[in-house]
Amino acid sequence: MGLFEKIFPKKAEEKKIEGYFKTLSAYSPAFTTYAGGIYEMELTRAAIHSFANSCSKLKPEIKGTAYKNLEKTLQFKPNEYMDTSKFIYRLATILSVNTTSFIIPLYADDYETIIGYYPILPQSTEVVEAQGEPWLRYTFANGNKAAIELSRVGILTQYQYKDDFFGDGNEALMPTLNLLDIQKQGIEEGIKQSAMIRFMAKLGTNTRSEDIKKERDRFSADNLSADNSSGLMMFDTKYSEVKQIDSKPFIVDAEQMKLIQNNVFNYFGTNEKILQNSYNEDEWNAFYEGKIEPFAIQLSLVMSNMTFTKNELAYGNQIFFTANRMQYASNTTKLQVSTQLFDRGMINRNGVMDIWNMAHVEGGDKYYIRREYTEVDKLHDEGGDNIAVSEKQGISESSDIATTGTTETDI
Repeated sequence: MGLFEKIFPKKAEEKKIEGYFKTLSAYSPAFTTYAGGIYEMELTRAAIHSFANSCSKLKPEIKGTAYKNLEKTLQFKPNEYMDTSKFIYRLATILSVNTTSFIIPLYADDYETIIGYYPILPQSTEVVEAQGEPWLRYTFANGNKAAIELSRVGILTQYQYKDDFFGDGNEALMPTLNLLDIQKQGIEEGIKQSAMIRFMAKLGTNTRSEDIKKERDRFSADNLSADNSSGLMMFDTKYSEVKQIDSKPFIVDAEQMKLIQNNVFNYFGTNEKILQNSYNEDEWNAFYEGKIEPFAIQLSLVMSNMTFTKNELAYGNQIFFTANRMQYASNTTKLQVSTQLFDRGMINRNGVMDIWNMAHVEGGDKYYIRREYTEVDKLHDEGGDNIAVSEKQGISESSDIATTGTTETDI
């Protein structure tokens, strides 16, 4: 059994396709993988890789009791062919290149119990109707075809406008891709041309073409080869003129190159510092808020909806993806956040360890809080006789109002 059969097991009952599923828009419910070179350009691939690489650090978690056993599967190996990092990376890459990405659930033998997930890259996808229900019919590059109920599939999209199900593609980036290609070809040709013609010599007499070739080779061997270590060029009276050519190949200037790069950065929501990993914590937070977090939210919603029933969702079951952004903060910020949140019982010791990218410790799930913090209307309970609280007089000036230290509490 191959990969295709494992992802799309043969069901006992085949559904009869009744035609295209009718959508609200006037566009055909079909999607074709973009065959252009968006992933073949160096700059665009770097932008896509940077985004997908950052997304691959997201941690999947399951809230609720339904499918709780899937949590470790999602966190380590969503399918038998890729780990979680590769799974999320490929989803983000396919989404960036095609503006549509599909997640297929992997089922047990009963075709009801989900045991994993797989990201697929079909050549084309159609929304067809079978017994009144929409199905997705896939065609892959090797010619294989498969169909699955739309309700079972997770679909991630971006730039979705014309189609009710799929993204609109990256055709808007084509002019910039053409400029990138022309720029690259211009630099290559300029280098070739500047390396070819260095001198121009004019013979003083009419000469046959074969004699011109022989004389050119002789002149080059005598004067322009490595054997001429003197640095002096000499020629006889048969040449009326010999002059050096100052080759200045045309290439795109720095401002034009910057404009082309900014077009790519604007389109992918990134910048040069993100691509070169030279960002600070503020620049990373901006990239996370604008690019990573929307992907994490959409992925959480898509996987929750394809995994749980409406009733299970109503009871709070969901799949969500988290990221520890504090790993990108400065040590000063990490220290301030971990101290403030730990003292107030908002995170435990293992939470502090996560901020500092350290291993968890035994008993690290306990929460602690500073004892001098308490509600104002309970000061007389905490402070004993040293504190007098009165609605008319307020808090008396007898001062010992707090004890120091931390205490363990249950949250």
